[in-house]
Amino acid sequence: MAKKINNMKKSIHLAIVQESAIHFDLKKSMEKAIVLIQQAAAQNAELIVFGESWLSGYPAWLDHCPDIARWNHEPMKKVFAKMYQNSVEVGGAETQQLCQLAKENKIVIVMGMNEIVRKGAGNGTIYNSFIIIDSTGEIVCHRRKLMPTFTEKLVHGLGDGKDLNAVDTSAGRIGGLICWEHWMPLSRMAMHESNEHIHFSLFPMVHEMHQVTCRQYAFEGRCFVVAVGQVMRGKDFPKELKLPDYLIENPDQMVLNGSSCIIGPDGKVLLEPQVGVEEMIFFTIENMSQIYEERMSLDTSGHYNRRDVFDFKVNRGRE
Repeated sequence: MAKKINNMKKSIHLAIVQESAIHFDLKKSMEKAIVLIQQAAAQNAELIVFGESWLSGYPAWLDHCPDIARWNHEPMKKVFAKMYQNSVEVGGAETQQLCQLAKENKIVIVMGMNEIVRKGAGNGTIYNSFIIIDSTGEIVCHRRKLMPTFTEKLVHGLGDGKDLNAVDTSAGRIGGLICWEHWMPLSRMAMHESNEHIHFSLFPMVHEMHQVTCRQYAFEGRCFVVAVGQVMRGKDFPKELKLPDYLIENPDQMVLNGSSCIIGPDGKVLLEPQVGVEEMIFFTIENMSQIYEERMSLDTSGHYNRRDVFDFKVNRGRE
């Protein structure tokens, strides 16, 4: 385990999962996640991160298949039901198993998921969520994406401000946002004020504009950014939906090509986008103290802020 400098680790060895989930199959996705977590721990990773809605599959088919938005469209209704049935209840069997794995393997887990609640408000809604599990086996962060992006509104509900902040873990002070939350300026401000050391940006894939927002986020927040993409092919799409012609002709074509990357607190790329790589990616952040070296010139929560001019508050409640 890396040494700490003033309660901050000198370096962090982490694993990025850029392997596909088993779409619409929560049981098999969990089996795959277990193997990946154990492999990461065997390589001395202190943290492992899975991408947006990895359990059990980001709905990229929303941007490709025709007729998905037709009212009362039976194939789409069946797909939603299947998606719901293979989503995760936080506190349920899957998260309990992940917590046990984190504790047994002494590793921090950041897991993107399609989340459901089985009782109470929102029991028919799927949320685009992620959790952070500390190496003690405790869930220390449970976030829901504030605003589903464009076509996601067909399957995902609105999130909230709960845990819109960094948290302390054995791997350092970490937090995250999901995809286009990075273009919500006040979301960024809420995270910057919580003193993130490592920020996890969960995406379907980290294409050029996502890379732009990650570099901007790292520079603005003076933190390391781990941008996490994933791999998906046309053959992973739900069988109930009609494929576009280009995927009928080539179902092995990637619709998500990963492109995970890591950015330093000066906005410079440390790990180039891993385009088309379908495996677990290991990386060591060597100089965590660079965070405070860069904050000498820019601290958006302090000396580069005008609280006498601007008023900022966050509702971190959950109904």
